[in-house]
Amino acid sequence: MFEIATETILLLTVAAFIAGFIDSIAGGGGLITIPALLLAGLPPVQALGTNKLQSLFGSGSATISYAAKGHVDIRKQLPAAAMSCIGSIFGALLATVLPGDILRAFMPVLLVAIALYFAFKPNMGDVDRTERMTPFLFGVTVVPAIGFYDGVFGPGTGSFFMLAFVSLTGYGILKATAHTKLLNFASNIGGLFAFAIVGAVYWKIGLMMGAAQFLGARLGAHMAMRSGAKLIKPLLVCTCVALAIRLLIDPTNPLRVLIGV
Repeated sequence: MFEIATETILLLTVAAFIAGFIDSIAGGGGLITIPALLLAGLPPVQALGTNKLQSLFGSGSATISYAAKGHVDIRKQLPAAAMSCIGSIFGALLATVLPGDILRAFMPVLLVAIALYFAFKPNMGDVDRTERMTPFLFGVTVVPAIGFYDGVFGPGTGSFFMLAFVSLTGYGILKATAHTKLLNFASNIGGLFAFAIVGAVYWKIGLMMGAAQFLGARLGAHMAMRSGAKLIKPLLVCTCVALAIRLLIDPTNPLRVLIGV
């Protein structure tokens, strides 16, 4: 049985609160919680599984907050949420047997590209724009693909959903954020289900972190709804860049090995 010191649990709880706050606004909570769980001594697969449990509380809290203010219709989005959940189940099952080196190599490049898109795309605010993909096609292609990624690896999922909603469905930033949280909640359910099947979840740690995630996400969602795009956009850009840097400074990152840095 994995043992963990009380001080470490407190630090994980603080990390979860901060992650919940940031994730409810711009995604990227895994940037904080996954490294924290690994530093606490959890093996990689167990860190991913436990992260799914605690993330479930944060994404659920944010979804409730956004839905209560009418920014997302949960009942209408249930089919897309189901696709996100199914994609994540398959991704998480793959994560238990497959190293994520390819994903870790390309992730920094993709995240910087997303940051540049949101930083320099003109006229990006809270107003919806032209739809480039029908909701049905979006739900059966893009949503399960991102859900699958969330199950396999995780960090940056919120950023990918945000990019997809803004660029393909034409949603304004606040509406995209609200829908991202719902689909992220669904993918967390799927990933947790798969990791739980193979026994890769430390429940006590995950539940304690989950309580802090819930509170942090509640606060973050309320701030996002108050400030809209002027808060979400810069935080999203900063989160993407920070996550890319975090992945690149890892000396074992395959991209660094490939370019000989």
